[in-house]
Amino acid sequence: MDAGERPASAIAGATLALPGRYNAFMPGADDVRPGTNPDLKLTYDDFLLFPEDGKRHELIDGEHYVTPSPSVRHQRISGRLLQLIANWLDDHPLGEVFAAPLDVLFSRFDVVEPDLIYVSNERATIIDAQHLTGAPDLIVEIGSPSTRQRDETIKRRLYEVFDVREYWVVDPEIDVVRVYRREGGRFARPIELSSEAGDVLTTALLPGFQIPLAQLFRG
Repeated sequence: MDAGERPASAIAGATLALPGRYNAFMPGADDVRPGTNPDLKLTYDDFLLFPEDGKRHELIDGEHYVTPSPSVRHQRISGRLLQLIANWLDDHPLGEVFAAPLDVLFSRFDVVEPDLIYVSNERATIIDAQHLTGAPDLIVEIGSPSTRQRDETIKRRLYEVFDVREYWVVDPEIDVVRVYRREGGRFARPIELSSEAGDVLTTALLPGFQIPLAQLFRG
C-alpha cells in the first residue's frame, strides 16, 4: 500500500473498548495469539505498513488480526451474493455494493475488510477514492472455522457501536445466515435463516430484494 494515498489524518479518533489484547498471526496460523505487550495499540499508520501477502489484515481496537485467503466455496457464495445485489441495484439505484478487498475505516484504531459492503445513496459521503471512511448500511461476513467466533462477537460489537444498520453473518458450514438489524441504537437478537428450512433472505435496506438460501448455498 502507498501510505501517501491514505492519509491517517482523515480518520476520526474514536475507539471501541473491547476486552483482550492480541498480536498478529504467525505465518500460516489461523487464529490470534496473546500479545506480549497488552498496552500496545496499533493505528492506521501501522496498518499501512502491513504486507501485501494475499491475506486479510484488519485492526480492531488497535489489535492486528490476519485471516488466511478464503476457500473456493467462500468465494462462490461471495460472488453469487455480490452479483445478485448488484443486479438488483442496476434496476433500483439506491446505492452501491462492494466486495473485498476494500478497507472500511471506522477510526484510526479500527480498520476492517468485510466480504461484502452495501452503501446507500444517503451514506455515499463515506466513499472516497481509496476506501470507505465511516459506517456502511450493510456489512456481510462469510465465516470460516477460524473467523466464526470473531464475526459473532468482536466484529458484531464493532459494527454495532459504529452505526452499521444491518449485519449478515453467512455460515457456509451449515448453510445458515444470521441477520442482525439495528433497533433502538443497537442490534436486536439475530434472525437465523436456513437453507434446509427453505428460508428467503430479505432486507428493508433493499425493498423487494430477496434471495432463497437454497440458491445462495448451491454448490
